[in-house]
Amino acid sequence: MLYLAVFFFIDIKCAQLSSSFKFSQQSKHDIHQHPLTFIESPTIIDVPKRFNCSWCHEPLIDAIYLCPDCPFIIHKKCLDELPTEIDHLTHRLHPLILNCSDSDYLCNLCQKSTVEDKSRHQHPFTLLRRQDSFICDACGTEGNYILYICSTCSLMVHKDCTSLPRIIKFSRHDHCIFHKYFLKGLTRQDCKICFNEVKLDRGSYSCRKSGCNYVVHVNCVLENKSFYEVIEDEKQCAELEEKSMQSIRVIEVNEAGEAAKIEHLSHQHCLALADKMEEEIDRKCDGCMLPISNIFYYCPECPFFLHKTCAELPRIKQHWFRQSNATPDFNSFKTCDFCSQRCSGFFYEIEEYWDMCIRCAKVADIIECEGHQHFLFFDFKCEEKCNGCRERCQYGTFRCGKCRFALDFGCLTLPHSALHKIDEHKLKLTYRDDKEKSYCDICEQDRDPGLWYYSCSTCDTSAHIEYVLGQFPFLKDGSIMAYHIYNHNYLHDLKFFRKVEGFPECSRCGKFCQEEILKCEKFACNYIVHYKCRYS
Repeated sequence: MLYLAVFFFIDIKCAQLSSSFKFSQQSKHDIHQHPLTFIESPTIIDVPKRFNCSWCHEPLIDAIYLCPDCPFIIHKKCLDELPTEIDHLTHRLHPLILNCSDSDYLCNLCQKSTVEDKSRHQHPFTLLRRQDSFICDACGTEGNYILYICSTCSLMVHKDCTSLPRIIKFSRHDHCIFHKYFLKGLTRQDCKICFNEVKLDRGSYSCRKSGCNYVVHVNCVLENKSFYEVIEDEKQCAELEEKSMQSIRVIEVNEAGEAAKIEHLSHQHCLALADKMEEEIDRKCDGCMLPISNIFYYCPECPFFLHKTCAELPRIKQHWFRQSNATPDFNSFKTCDFCSQRCSGFFYEIEEYWDMCIRCAKVADIIECEGHQHFLFFDFKCEEKCNGCRERCQYGTFRCGKCRFALDFGCLTLPHSALHKIDEHKLKLTYRDDKEKSYCDICEQDRDPGLWYYSCSTCDTSAHIEYVLGQFPFLKDGSIMAYHIYNHNYLHDLKFFRKVEGFPECSRCGKFCQEEILKCEKFACNYIVHYKCRYS
């Protein structure tokens, strides 16, 4: 039985503690929805000892009123003394009216409402109402009026925070992260999602791995359910890490303990480890299509090369862009959905919908960039224009938490250097030009000094990025593209080439072919098209 007033409820025993009673003319027998039967001596009818008075909760010794339809019993003396309306100190705005229903309203003072889920918290939480706001110990944000408390741990939390998952696997971190109500032994920490400060004396999610100081706000990490998975058992964490197996099998190990000879899933021959090219040739990695510049694997039998980091990428990757398994495609000729570049080489397929080239897949969600003085982090909601190319960013942006600087995947994965016949030296990717007016030495047109470009400081050469790299910087000659010829009933595997000998006619437009062509190399097939004519 409760007293209530516009969404405020209080148990009768709590109301007794401090109130001034004011009786109305309502009949006392109207306190219950069913007719009540008067019994002068309960012992005569042998009322079970397990029942107590619904008002005072004392044993049923004296005269009572009993409901034949439900287990409602009340002492006659309690009914005679029972006020139908009271003024109470805990709710001074309105009088509290006796609630006669069997509804599940709960008292705010005696805290009879409890929430218990030991998989989330080891003790039950109890409902409490208060007149002012509070700071939730579980998520560190403000709450108003309605809260749940754990008296054992001295915690005050939002209702939703009583059931926070204890362990989650977040797509933007390699390890499982755990919910903690406070963190010890750390200095100031910034959330790795929003880059605002995490209060160490409030709830957050953090990584337990030694040396890993990954900490995030509760509300930031749980904002989108597609980016995390709830882990019910800590043993699952180890199982998830085991899934990310490498794509290599080690054949030989050198004295330094490195894999000197391997088999890779993408290639039919064994690969050997090397740290420099025997010839001064501009070789590219067959995985990411970037120049070979540091330690790499090569095939002794054919011209196949892989950066060591590309070779060691896992066969199943938990990529931070989505909380799902990303699987590799080693024989690709696709457009990357992130940098928008047409690429051969390795791709990851995410949710069977997104195609991500290896260059983009290797980018972490928090990065340092030579073109900016602060850390950048990926913000799924940001739609700023990229500072490198001034194009509007899709699917989110790498942005700075301290200033309005943003980069897209396309600029972030550009080669740091490139060769071009305009200069005998390698041209370096350059991020700012202090000149008021700039000039491109390839197209011989004005260049926007606010955009990124390639330059040689020795020769004072500078040029637009697109003219230095060309139209297809990440396509390898001989890359195979499955191609359907509409006037035939079969697929042709066409090979991509930047140059072609002679001047063959395009099978589509009839004009001479010189650059960027697709060619069928099957016996007795002379099919050849300009790359731009492939779908015309």
